[in-house]
Amino acid sequence: MMTIDRETSSVILTRSDGKEARKPLTHPMFTDTSLLTRLHYSPPMGGLLAVTRNGDDIAFELPVRGQTDQLDGRLVVYLDQNMWRPVSDALRGGATVSDKDCDAAEQLAQWVQDGRIIMPASAGHYYETAKWSLADKRYDLALTILQLSRGWQMRDPLQVRNDEILGMFRCWRGSGDDAQARDVFTLAPNALHSPTRGVGPYTPPPDFPVEDAFRQVCLTSATTYIDVMLDAEHVEPGPETGWVELNQRFSDWLDSQDRDSQQKRRSIDVLLFDDFRRELAEGAQAAGLSPQDLQQWCEKQPMKGFGTLPASGLYREMLHNRHLNKGTRWRRNDLTDMIYLSCAAGYADFVVCERHMREPLERGIRRLARPTKLFRRLSEAVSAVDDALRQGVPHAD
Repeated sequence: MMTIDRETSSVILTRSDGKEARKPLTHPMFTDTSLLTRLHYSPPMGGLLAVTRNGDDIAFELPVRGQTDQLDGRLVVYLDQNMWRPVSDALRGGATVSDKDCDAAEQLAQWVQDGRIIMPASAGHYYETAKWSLADKRYDLALTILQLSRGWQMRDPLQVRNDEILGMFRCWRGSGDDAQARDVFTLAPNALHSPTRGVGPYTPPPDFPVEDAFRQVCLTSATTYIDVMLDAEHVEPGPETGWVELNQRFSDWLDSQDRDSQQKRRSIDVLLFDDFRRELAEGAQAAGLSPQDLQQWCEKQPMKGFGTLPASGLYREMLHNRHLNKGTRWRRNDLTDMIYLSCAAGYADFVVCERHMREPLERGIRRLARPTKLFRRLSEAVSAVDDALRQGVPHAD
C-alpha cells in the first residue's frame, strides 16, 4: 500500500507484513482549499481510496492497462444532475425526502456496492456541483456523486459526437459497419473532457516505464477529479456563449412561419448542420473523404444519417422537439442538459431526469427506437432496474 499523508507531508509505503517506510514529500500536493487529507493506493486491489478532512472515504476503481471494457455486464444507470440531489439528501439525512426516494437511493447505493450497476459521473455533474455556492450542500452532493460513481465516467459528449460522426462517414464510405462510439462509460483517465476543449492532461516523464507511466496518469486523473469536486471554494459559472439567445431567436422565428412540421424539421436541420460544421469537416477528413466525396454526401440528405447515431441522433431529436413546440423558452442550462442527456440516453440502460427534458428525450427515443429506459422518478427507475437484475439482463453494448 502507498499512502500520501497530508498531516505529516510524507509518503508511506506499507508491505504486506506490516513494515513501513516513510519519505517526506518534496513538493506540496494539496492546496489550502483542498479537503483531502490522505490518499491510499493499493496496486494488488487496483483501486484508490481518498479520505477527506471530515473522515469520509471515497473509493475509485482504476483502469487496467490494455483492458478497454471493465463494465463486465453491469447495468448503467445515469442520473441527471437534479436527480442526484434527492439521492444525496436521502443518504446523508438532508432535506425532507419521501420514503420512496429514500428506499430508492439506498437500493441504488447497495447495488453499486455489490458491483451490480454503475452510476457514472459526467463533466456536467462536476460543473453543476462545483459551482454551487452553499459549501455544506455542495460537499454532501459532491461526496455522494464521487462515492457512487466510484471512478466511472461518461466520456465527454463532444468526443462521443466526434467518434459517431467519424463512424458515420466510414460507414457511408464502406470502410466501417458501425457508427457507435466505444467505451462511452469508462474508467479511462481524463475522459471527462476531450482534447477539443483545449484540455491538456498530465504527461509523465518520457523515461518512465510504460506500466508505471500509465499508472501515474490514472492516479493523477482520479485524484484530480476527486480534489476538484470537493474543493472548499466553488467555481464561478462561465461566461454566456450566446447559445440561448440564438436558439430563442430561431424558435420565435419558426413559430411565426406558416410551415408544416416536416418543413420546420428541415429548417432545424440547417441550424444543426451549421452547429456541427467543424465536427463534420474534421470527421470527413479523418475518414479519408475527398472534397468531392463530402460534396456528394451533402447532396444526399445528409441529416438522415444522424438517425443511426445513438447520441447525436437523440440530440437532433431533442432539438427538433423543443423548436417544434410553440412558445418554447430557452434557458442557460438547456444546452448542458441536452448534450449530456442525449449522450447518456444513447448508451446507458436507464436514465432518470426531470420532466422539462424527459418529454422531448422520450419522443426522440421512441422515434429512433432506442432501447434506453427513461424515468422521471427514482422509485420507478429502481423498480425497472430490479426487474432487469432479476432477469439477468446485461448492459447492452
